[in-house]
Amino acid sequence: MNRRAGRPPRFWEGLAVVVVKPISRLFVKRRWGGGKHIPRSGGLIIAANHLSWSDPVLLAHYLYNNGRWPTILAKAGIFRIPLLGHAVTQLQAIPVERNSTEATKSLKTAEERLRKGACILFYPEGTISRDPELWPMAGKTGVARLALATGVPVIPIAHWGAQELLPYGAKKPRLLPRKTFHVLAGPPVDLSKYAGQPMRGSVLRNATADITAAVTGLLAEIRDEKAPETPYDPKNAGNG
Repeated sequence: MNRRAGRPPRFWEGLAVVVVKPISRLFVKRRWGGGKHIPRSGGLIIAANHLSWSDPVLLAHYLYNNGRWPTILAKAGIFRIPLLGHAVTQLQAIPVERNSTEATKSLKTAEERLRKGACILFYPEGTISRDPELWPMAGKTGVARLALATGVPVIPIAHWGAQELLPYGAKKPRLLPRKTFHVLAGPPVDLSKYAGQPMRGSVLRNATADITAAVTGLLAEIRDEKAPETPYDPKNAGNG
């Protein structure tokens, strides 16, 4: 098996590591767990909660230290920025055109990468959580669709602390005092009961709910709190 499947050219990987790891260590204290659940090779979906624009970088550090290069889905506009766009392309990020018929192309690209052995970091919520207590929101079905189509494992990961470093809506990070970034990975989400079923809406929604529940359960463990029984759904937020 190609050990560099899904990884960027060595130069770009080395450059990213040299830049990100020292900065992460300088400003963030690590409390990491569950790395034993992350397969070191083969196609892999990482399903995580989303709290801050900083957490993709912090999670990338965690995954890299556990033997995987995370492919990240990023807003297409980033790829059109001079220099930065070239860098994220070389780092194997996948552009996402939001609110467009082109949006399905990102999932197709992700599926192709997964079949070639890539590790892809997904946020089932699709955006930073708007839940008032920052629990995972109801997920979108793209992750479940890819998991069922490819058969690759889905590893749930929960994290906490990135929102203190860079809260949603803030323009500058709060670097001091140092924040603690908690990460906990769990065993693969059991989606075996959906194998062979047609990928109709009910199947995808149920599989998505299982993935969201796994992430939420890990976050409840990190926070040592009871999670809400029903995930927050922003579409219903104004209907109470």
